Amino acid sequence: MTEAAAVRPIALRDALRERYLAYALSTITARSLPDVRDGLKPVQRRLLYAMLQLRLDPAAGFKKCARVVGDVIGKYHPHGDAAVYDALVRLAQDFAQRYPLVEGQGNFGNIDGDNAAAMRYTEARLTEVARAILEGIDEDTVEFRANYDGTDREPEVLPAGFPNLLANGASGIAVGMATSIPPHNAGEVLRALAWMAERPADAPLPSATELLEFVAGPDLPTGGVLVEDRQRLVEAYTTGRGSFRLRARWRRENLSHGQYQIVVEEIPYQVQKARLVERMADLLARKKLPLLADLRDESAEEVRLVLVPRSRTVDPRLLMEQLFRLTELEVRLSLNMNVLDAAGVPRVMSLAEVLDAHLRHRMEVLIRRSRFRLGRILDRLELVEGYLRIFLDIDRVIRIIRDHDEPKAELMRVFTLSERQAEAVLDLRLRNLRRLEEAALAKERRKLLAERRELERLLADEGARRLRLAEEYRGLAARFGEGELGARRTSLEAAPEIDETALEAPVDKVATTVVCSAKGWIRALRGHIGDPGEIRYKEGDRERFVLHLQSTDRLLLFSSDGRCYTLRVDRLPSGRGHGEPVSLAIDLAEGTEIVALFGHRPGGWLLLASRAGRGFLVREEELLSQTRAGRQVMTVKGDDRLHRVVPAEGDHLAVVGSNRKLLVFPLEELPRMSRGRGVMLQRYRDGHLADVKVFRLEEGLSWPTGSRTRTLTDLAGWLGKRGQAGRMAPTGFPRGNRFSR
Repeated sequence: MTEAAAVRPIALRDALRERYLAYALSTITARSLPDVRDGLKPVQRRLLYAMLQLRLDPAAGFKKCARVVGDVIGKYHPHGDAAVYDALVRLAQDFAQRYPLVEGQGNFGNIDGDNAAAMRYTEARLTEVARAILEGIDEDTVEFRANYDGTDREPEVLPAGFPNLLANGASGIAVGMATSIPPHNAGEVLRALAWMAERPADAPLPSATELLEFVAGPDLPTGGVLVEDRQRLVEAYTTGRGSFRLRARWRRENLSHGQYQIVVEEIPYQVQKARLVERMADLLARKKLPLLADLRDESAEEVRLVLVPRSRTVDPRLLMEQLFRLTELEVRLSLNMNVLDAAGVPRVMSLAEVLDAHLRHRMEVLIRRSRFRLGRILDRLELVEGYLRIFLDIDRVIRIIRDHDEPKAELMRVFTLSERQAEAVLDLRLRNLRRLEEAALAKERRKLLAERRELERLLADEGARRLRLAEEYRGLAARFGEGELGARRTSLEAAPEIDETALEAPVDKVATTVVCSAKGWIRALRGHIGDPGEIRYKEGDRERFVLHLQSTDRLLLFSSDGRCYTLRVDRLPSGRGHGEPVSLAIDLAEGTEIVALFGHRPGGWLLLASRAGRGFLVREEELLSQTRAGRQVMTVKGDDRLHRVVPAEGDHLAVVGSNRKLLVFPLEELPRMSRGRGVMLQRYRDGHLADVKVFRLEEGLSWPTGSRTRTLTDLAGWLGKRGQAGRMAPTGFPRGNRFSR
């Protein structure tokens, strides 16, 4: 066996680490993240370059998308045709791209979420915006590299005269990282770039506050209303991370007899209209929208969703506020400017860094283009100089060519020409001799010399180059930032102040009994059931939690792994049957138990205690969550778990362990936290925490004894400091070591 083919032993861990790292880097740099300079992922860049090679200019005819996709996967992108066609379709969708890079002919999908037709039916060509991104690519403005099989060349990055990254945005998920950049208004971005280009080269990067004077915020192809205050925008664009609330645009349409209806004209970005209508119809059928009577989708070319209120006395703003909270008429628009920098390194950039990177790239393109043009001018000047030298004696040139065996050498000697000039003279056709007019040649020479001086001045003076870039940016702003294409579509408004009381007032509050069994089956029964014995359970199951609440209340459910989940009473299964397992409503981890279930009390506090005897106080508002996964509140380690949760209504805390030792101390000794392990409540040599109770010292400590309740007011023997072991419980304390049944 040769040395090259020898088998080398390697640890499986090292092999997996090496291969997974290679896969991760390939996904990040070659598939998922855009380049900050041209704002394109590799597949998008290859699509535009392949269409340029096919001469699919905006003024040219269309070609089948199958032809474009075939060229891309055959020459540049060795992946599946479906993925390439999906990327092409997205570049052509005017509801996905603020400034489409591809003009499509045929069915390219719609805002309802319908897919595009097969690529054999659709046709495409480049748009003017794509031409601006590609402009100058044949003038040595960017580096090229070999394609995947070495048979062709492809650009590493495009010249990017148009700031595509911010104008069209980007989204992608790589291994361990992702990017999410919403579209912006190109005119605003170009004016910001022009302003930055005119600043001194050594000036520090501008702040987000300064840039927001130009770039107002995201400008989405589907319009909508951005409801965020300016400070949130400043923070997001300073760090490169954040999120904004985006709402649908609506208006009131008055009808006869004082009636009205609401018309939604624009829906949030990337929300499928059909799914939105389906979701709203489902909520309406389930009577979750008490202020809405009906909805209709009357959309044609433009979006038109008609919402009919329950009555003409319903406040339309209140109706829309409820819809914003329950449906995708309001979404969170994510901002995560994680991109590849000029060195190909992924990092999160601020708005100023993204603009500066584009400015630096355009500066490099300008320098390379100027050098390329200067080389062409010098080449042409050399030929013009040669033509001018021979112009006055064309007859002698003809005699030399006719009479000499080596006419090139003779021309070089007689007219003092370079070898290249002599070759050019010899290559002239006779018919072109009549065109060599001295005035025309002299005029061309003067023009070339003037252009050479301008290019040399440009290459020598960075200030002149920055002014040139500012002029280019302003020209592009006039070209793409005005008219119907450039007009801002997304308006910005301050975050509305909502009166929670007014929002909930019109909703009917129904007395409700929430029942959760020992095995975790939950349901909501209409009315307050006075006798729990009337409630029936599945065979083998029994009572655990019975709460008397209102249908508009929220529930806080605590699990033994320290998580808190938020449930809405009006979304619980009805009292028919035995309900449903609570695990269908929340992501309750397997093997965990339900520790406590409370109705949320605004402004209330709870005491959380673990089996190991640690605990803390937490405000109920900090426990609320909007996801099925809930919120991790208490950190538990090893065999420890969340053991007790009780309302913190009082001034002292009583703790009893499984060893029957009781300790009482002031509640103020406990920290107020939003999450964590807490502090030691009571120490145990052998045992664990059994129960806790918050009470008022002046009222005494109570516990059940048979059918009666005993209250101990003299607690001097058990008063101490937090973290002590305590004393044995008084005679008559329950054997189960519990303060309640």
